[in-house]
Amino acid sequence: MTVISPRIDEKEDRLIKEYAKAKNISVSALIRNSVLEKIEDEIDLNLYTQAMNEHKRNPQSISFEDMLEELSD
Repeated sequence: MTVISPRIDEKEDRLIKEYAKAKNISVSALIRNSVLEKIEDEIDLNLYTQAMNEHKRNPQSISFEDMLEELSD
């Protein structure tokens, strides 16, 4: 397991510890979850942007009912 040591001031340290305590999780879990969530959000945003750009280049769409029918085949 790798150890990461962020440099934060006392005010930030206190805020992070209080937040983790309020959520009933460790500071380590809070930071790990927050960083992973941030990465996932950025990946999702990039995928959305790619999909929208592709749709703008080829603006075809189908109705929800047609999609369900196509998926059920």
